[in-house]
Amino acid sequence: MSFLFGRGGAQQQQQQSSLNLTAAESELDMITDLFNRIVETCYRKCIPAPYQDGELTKGESVCIDRCVSKYFETNAKVGGKMSGGAAGR
Repeated sequence: MSFLFGRGGAQQQQQQSSLNLTAAESELDMITDLFNRIVETCYRKCIPAPYQDGELTKGESVCIDRCVSKYFETNAKVGGKMSGGAAGR
């Protein structure tokens, strides 16, 4: 009879692996979306439209650095407020 239980364990392990893969794919999608939004927002804010130089100027580099930093700070604050609000329910 132990062979019956062994098979069930393998099936559970396969289901868990499938769930882990789905979660990893979802996390990758969210990270990719976050990256794309940061690039789009900071590019629009910091880089002039008719950009013709091969490298960023110091001002553009500083602007992008600050933009990305603010984006992450805001994201962390909003995430903290949202998780704090959910915990209070």
